[in-house]
Amino acid sequence: MLYVICGPPASGKSSWIASRARPTDIVIDLDRIALALAGPDAPQWQHDETLLRVAHRARFAALDEAVKHRDVVDVYLIHTMPSAKALARYRRLDAKVVTVDPGEQVVRQRVRDMRAPGMDAVVTRWYRQRTRLGSQAVTRQASREW
Repeated sequence: MLYVICGPPASGKSSWIASRARPTDIVIDLDRIALALAGPDAPQWQHDETLLRVAHRARFAALDEAVKHRDVVDVYLIHTMPSAKALARYRRLDAKVVTVDPGEQVVRQRVRDMRAPGMDAVVTRWYRQRTRLGSQAVTRQASREW
């Protein structure tokens, strides 16, 4: 099965996957890919534009290969804010789209505590555009200390 995990920054997408994925499953996470491609001491978030371009290409390639194996392993793809075109592709792949959203107040606090100031703009954009995801499942998680 292909699971596409959406949600604003710091909403708990990685934690949602960590609580469900088995060691043999495939997790495609742009942040993890960028970190793997980055030089020593690179920031965990706020990646350079060139690095992100390369990481996006790697994510597309990983997804193309991973979906060929979704009958034997689960594939988890983190896609914070998929476009309409991406959502249409995921529907053609019979993906289950899951939105992880503990609530805007919780997300904004986590971003203040853990992320660079510019990430707040991404949160604002996500909440403005979230209706585009339609009626997919929304998972509310209790707030916790990060």
